[in-house]
Amino acid sequence: MKILKSQPSLTDQVYDAIVDQICEGALPAGSHLVQEQLAERLGVSRQPVQQAMALLKADGMVEEVGRRGLWVTPLDADLMRHHYDIRATLDGLAARMAAARIAAAPELGARFAQSAGDILERGEQAVANGDVAGQVRHDMALHTLIYDMSGNPLLARTAEPHWRFLRRAMGEVLRRATLPREIWRQHAEIVDAIAGGDTDRAETLMVDHDLAAAKTLRAALDAPRGRQDQPLTPDGDL
Repeated sequence: MKILKSQPSLTDQVYDAIVDQICEGALPAGSHLVQEQLAERLGVSRQPVQQAMALLKADGMVEEVGRRGLWVTPLDADLMRHHYDIRATLDGLAARMAAARIAAAPELGARFAQSAGDILERGEQAVANGDVAGQVRHDMALHTLIYDMSGNPLLARTAEPHWRFLRRAMGEVLRRATLPREIWRQHAEIVDAIAGGDTDRAETLMVDHDLAAAKTLRAALDAPRGRQDQPLTPDGDL
């Protein structure tokens, strides 16, 4: 019997497309989501949009306001902090396991450093170009690489639900503030620690990096509207 390959359902594709638009700011907080318009824009019927909306509502990405329909929810700074706390734990473990794996098989270090170096270069270029979506994309790519190097597939699977929220937070902050190159210098330090097989340093740098990010996010979300376009100097990754 032929083994069937799993394909994303149309509902999942619609869900992902709407999440992308929310995360990238095309559908900012407070946007009214009209199912007919979304269905037309995505080239699908209303049914998968309706089903996707139910999932988005369950995930807290949209909310129902009386009879006014569904709206994109505002970011909750406290909830984001909780997500970052979990992210720091998972990221720290991934960094430690990746470094331990390289320490046991040093030939993996050069390969990891090369792949990570390519991502770092693209991330720095995105900063230079003011490309917010690119910065977020390369940031996530680096973390994915570290998770892959950890050798534990359950780590990435566990972290995935949190990344939907964190990606949105990253985009929100980056659209309001100037992200300094210091962020990518810190990324480089983490990469060096992992590539060198230094488990303690890799984990410490990663955890500090993530927890400082939560403080940066809170500062950005608490900033008065008139100052949201002013540069922030984050201590850690967004």
